[in-house]
Amino acid sequence: MRAYYFFLIFEFNQLEMKDKTIDYTLRATWQAVARMYNEEAAKYDATMSLAFALLSIDKNGTPSTLLGPNMGMEATSLTRTLKKMEEKGLITREKNPHDGRGVIIKLTPLGLEKRELSKEKVKRFNEAIRKHLTEEQIANFIAVTETVNQLIADKAIFDTKK
Repeated sequence: MRAYYFFLIFEFNQLEMKDKTIDYTLRATWQAVARMYNEEAAKYDATMSLAFALLSIDKNGTPSTLLGPNMGMEATSLTRTLKKMEEKGLITREKNPHDGRGVIIKLTPLGLEKRELSKEKVKRFNEAIRKHLTEEQIANFIAVTETVNQLIADKAIFDTKK
C-alpha cells in the first residue's frame, strides 16, 4: 500500500507540477522567499521567524495572545521564537495591567534596532520586485492571492456542502 501511495504522489509530482499549478507556484515562490530571508537573517544571527516577530510586535508592546493569530504561527513555534528573542535581549515580558493573567511583549532598545533593520530588508525586497513589475501586474498578483485566501477561509475548495 505504501509503495502504491508513493507512486501516486510521484506520478502527481511528475505530471502535474511541471504544468505549474497555482498551489505549486505559490509554494515554490514562498520557499524561495523564505530561503532568501533566512539567508539574510543568518548574517545577523537571526531567522525569518524572529524578524517577522520583531515586525509584528508594536513599538509600545503587544499582548502575547495577539501575536500568534497576527503572525499565523502555532503556539509552540511562537513560544520557541519568543524564548530565543528573550535570550538575545530583543524583548521583555511584562504583566498586562488590564489582565493579570496576560503578558505584554515589549521590544528592548536592541529589539527596536533589529526591528528597523528587518523593516529595511522587507522594504528593499518589495522595491526590488516592484522595479520588475507594472502596477497592473502587482494588482493582479494581489487580487489572485486575496481570492485564494478567501476561498480557503470560506472553506470553498474542499467543502462542497456550500
